[in-house]
Amino acid sequence: MSVVVQVVYVTILGDIWFLAFYIKYFKTPDISMKNLIFYTLLVFSQIVLSSCEPQPLPPDKVEPTRDGHLALGNPDMATADPSNMNHYLMEKPQYALSYNNSRGSANWVSWHLSTAWKGNTARQDDFRGDPDLPAGFFKASSGSYSGSGFDRGHLCPSDDRDFSVVDNSATFLMTNMFPQAPNLNRITWLGFEDFCRNEMNKGQELYIIAGGYGQGGEGSNSIANTIASGKIIVPSHCWKIAVILPVGNNDLGRIGSNTRVIAIDMPNNQTVNQTFWGDYRVSVDFIEMVTGFDFLSKVPIGIQDALEEKADTGPTF
Repeated sequence: MSVVVQVVYVTILGDIWFLAFYIKYFKTPDISMKNLIFYTLLVFSQIVLSSCEPQPLPPDKVEPTRDGHLALGNPDMATADPSNMNHYLMEKPQYALSYNNSRGSANWVSWHLSTAWKGNTARQDDFRGDPDLPAGFFKASSGSYSGSGFDRGHLCPSDDRDFSVVDNSATFLMTNMFPQAPNLNRITWLGFEDFCRNEMNKGQELYIIAGGYGQGGEGSNSIANTIASGKIIVPSHCWKIAVILPVGNNDLGRIGSNTRVIAIDMPNNQTVNQTFWGDYRVSVDFIEMVTGFDFLSKVPIGIQDALEEKADTGPTF
């Protein structure tokens, strides 16, 4: 209740009390007294009704939106041409990815994160092959990782897409998975995922991209180079880049040389959890060097260079 409504409310109570006192001890109220009460009640009702109407957001307040997953660029210039089997672009409502048929997994998955993507939908756990892969492509199934000692590690996390069943279910397509050591997937990698969602809850929106590189990781069984009868390469390292902005419009135009960008590079093994995720921060330039990709390509080159050359040292909680 606003201050104005509270003042009028107190005034009304005072008028009613005075009217009751007047009637009890003196006489029936005259016309002027009735008019006073009538007009006071009329004003009060109008104020209450207006206070119930939706109020416009302050000029500096912007509602979170769902924005484009490739707003900051396409790192390997992937295309939707099926002949481009190792850089095949797949754009879904929930995220975009570049599929690498020779690795049996994505080169990268890119997604936007804001509270507009969040809800209370339960985790679907409906791991399945991606029906959108063209004929002739290797299509991992829900059982491709069975007995391998590696988790079906999400690239775009389930918890980043719980607005609806459709959104959450999309994160369980196998094109959004790659082999991760259990202690990486469930502890250290998860720690950075949680950090990103905490930033979102503080009024930020994020552009995130993740993938793996190299070959040979250590799962709960042993070291392995491939799984699924050699069809899926186990990455030696897993990386992620997050660009963090206050919620707003024209996101690309708001990125400056002081925008916070966090890049991490983690070994895909069972001892990765012996240190905190923040200890794995590197520069974007480093991730570009080991992957051969070009990140933040839509950001003006001067700003892009400034952001990519330094490793983040900001707070990690």
